Order: sequence, then C-alpha cells, then structure tokens
Amino acid sequence: MFFVDTIEVPGLGNRGYLAGGTRTAVAVDPPRDIDRVIAAAARRGVRIAYVAETHVHNDYVTGGLQLARLTGASYLVPADARVSFPRVPVRDGDLTAVDEESGLVLRALATPGHTPHHTAYALEENGTAVAVFTGGSLLIGTVGRPDLVEPRLTEQLARAQHASAHRLAGELPDEAAVLPTHGFGSFCSSSQQEGDSTTIGKEKTSNEALTAPDADTFVAGLLAGLDDVPAYYAHMGPLNAAGPAPLDLTPPAVADPDEIAARLAAGEWVVDLRNRVAFASGHVAGTYNVEAEGQLATYLAWLIPWGKPVTLLAETPAQLADAQRELARVGIDRPAAAAVGGPADWLRPGGTPASFPRATFADLARRYPAEGIVVLDVRRASERARGQVDGSVHIPVHELHGRLREVPDGQVWVHCGSGLRAAVAASLLDASGRDVVAVDDPFDRAGEAGLTVRTS
Repeated sequence: MFFVDTIEVPGLGNRGYLAGGTRTAVAVDPPRDIDRVIAAAARRGVRIAYVAETHVHNDYVTGGLQLARLTGASYLVPADARVSFPRVPVRDGDLTAVDEESGLVLRALATPGHTPHHTAYALEENGTAVAVFTGGSLLIGTVGRPDLVEPRLTEQLARAQHASAHRLAGELPDEAAVLPTHGFGSFCSSSQQEGDSTTIGKEKTSNEALTAPDADTFVAGLLAGLDDVPAYYAHMGPLNAAGPAPLDLTPPAVADPDEIAARLAAGEWVVDLRNRVAFASGHVAGTYNVEAEGQLATYLAWLIPWGKPVTLLAETPAQLADAQRELARVGIDRPAAAAVGGPADWLRPGGTPASFPRATFADLARRYPAEGIVVLDVRRASERARGQVDGSVHIPVHELHGRLREVPDGQVWVHCGSGLRAAVAASLLDASGRDVVAVDDPFDRAGEAGLTVRTS
C-alpha cells in the first residue's frame, strides 16, 4: 500500500507532495514552509527518508534543503543542476527505494524542457508505475514554460518539452497519476488549464504537447502563448541554487502610527492587506493595497523593488501570519514591521483616512468618453489583445509603479479583468496623488454596459 498527500500552495499556484508506504516517505518539491510537510508525515506516522527536487525552481524558494537537514533525509537533486550545497546527484534511470516494506521505488526520468536539468520521478509499486511527479514538465493539458532559464535556450527547451512529454506518455501506463508541481495558477505554466487531477491516459487525449500534429506545430504554439514573467523570478533560481536560509516566521516588530508615518516618509513600502472594498473606503495615505486573499506573494513580489523594506498592515494577527508565511515562500523573509487593526489604529491622532471611489463598467459607460476622463487598463498584453475599451491607455499593473508619469492627466478610471489588480493599481495611483476611480467589475461586462470594446 502507498499514499500520496498533496501539499497545496494555492497563492503561488503550486503543489508539493509527500508519498510513501508504511514506514518511510519522500517529499517532492516541498514549499519553504516545511512545517506543513513535517505535519503531514506525522499524521501518516512515517519518517521522511528522502527529499526530491524535480528542478531548481524559478518561482518559489524551496524548503527542500532545510527539510533534508532537519529530518536527516537524503536530498535528491538532478545531477546537472548547479547548486552550492551537498546533495545526492540524480541521473536518468536512478532508482531510490522509498519504502522497502511497501515495495515503493522512485525512478528518475530525465525530462528537460522547463529547465535543462529537469527530472521527473515515477513512483513504482512492485515494479509498476502508479504515479509520476512531473514538476514543470507534463502539466494538466500543457507543459511548463521553457523561457525562464535563458532567452537563447527558449526554443531548444520548448522542443525538449515536446520530447519529454512524449517520453512520459510512451513509457508510463495510462493509469499512472500525473502529479505536477506547477499549473494551478502558477506563472511557471505555459497556459492555464481546467482541472486539478489527471493521468497519463487523460493527457494523451488532451495535452497540447501530445495532441499537436508535430513538434514544429507544438513549439510555435507554445512560444506564441508565452506571457510576462514575474520580475522576482530572476531571484528565485539563484536563491535555490545557493541554498535558502532557514525560515523564520516569528512575528515582526510592531509599528505604531509614528513609525508607519516615518517609513512612508522614507519611501518604504507600507502594504495594506485588507480587501479592496475596505481599503478604498479608508486607508492611510501613501499605503498600497494588495489583498491578502488574492495572489499576495505573486503580485507584491512582482511589484516591489527587490530588497526594499516592507511594512504590513493587517486586520487580524491571523491575516498577518498567513501573509508573512506566503511572502517568505518567494524570498520576502522578514517584514520590516507590521501592525494590526484598521486606519484608526494606524493614523496619528487627528489624522484622516484617505479614500477613493469604486465603480462598475456601467458607471464608466455613463461618463465615457468625456473630457478629463482617462481609462487605464492594467491587464497583461495577452488579455488586452482579446478585447479592450476603445481609447483606453494600457500599462500592465506590474509596470505601473515605474511608469506613473505616463498616465495622462485627468481622472483615472482603472480596470483589470476582475477588480483585484485594478485595486492594486488604484492604490499606487492614489498614493502618487492622482484622482482615481477603481473599476471593480469583470471585464466581460464592459461591452454589455455599452462601452466600445475592440480587439487588437
């Protein structure tokens, strides 16, 4: 008998896994907050004997090294990955006995494409593959991005992805579960797909790498569909290759109103984690809004200049602790300070909260076009190409902080695809002193509201 437990990391769109038998287990691609993996092993009553990485990750800080050190597990890392710490180098075909009593063996399968050294691991029970940990190779309906390592290697790696997907489909049984690390909202996925479970057999009929008529067609489609890469990805690979420091989730120092004001005056980032409705209604002037319940780590790490001090403002201690954990997964380890409560707790005596209005596309349609109104679209270019409000200005939210001066004069009505990124953008504009309205509405209602929507 064997088990596979999934360690969800929904904010980053990733998964880690714990798989084993009656006595021992392997952790595959564990997140940095390894206490969750250790707790899963304790619930199963097994010892973590092995930790395996499919590749040096570009989108999050791994917990693999620290988990191996704490548990005494052997740390399996692809042999060709350039890392600065001791590990067990894994090569194609290597076998690792995960749990001898249960007949569980891990077989390494070289699957270059997402990275040159990428390795998948087939979990075999008594010689039959029952699951495969595919990391960033074969995902649900697609494959991992081939453009995160080196631009000059992108096409070569895209072709390798095609070959790797076909290798897995050809060598593993249809019943084997496909267990990817990326693809559940991660930007490491080349495209977003529905569903959260699959098998080799299902992928043969639905995965674009396996259904394309040939490699050239697949590669052309893959490269055409690649979108923006979060800026913080540039720092993840080197952190993981060097060996991440142990995680520290102790509470940050408490910031009082004077310190919050001083940090804002110094040009530091003070981030309000409350939902966008609460923030728009009242907030400390100069603060930015990135909802804790959204993709906090992805968007804050993408927006903030790397290494800049960040102070977090949260409604509750639990919200703050969750945010600190999520940010640590992408290398924002220690908030400079933090405070809990609301604007009344964060403002100096006599201070007045700032605010800005929220609206719908129907509200915008009643006012636009008109003199003095600017419509700002902060979606990614691929989204805008599928439909845009006629006459709108386009600056993706992840570029806005550095391009604020490009926003034309006037009252800025900012929108995205759902309202989340528009709220982030509205807070950036509000902090810079602009007159802003946050359009908190799905984009598919723009045309219904009477606005002219065209494709590019």
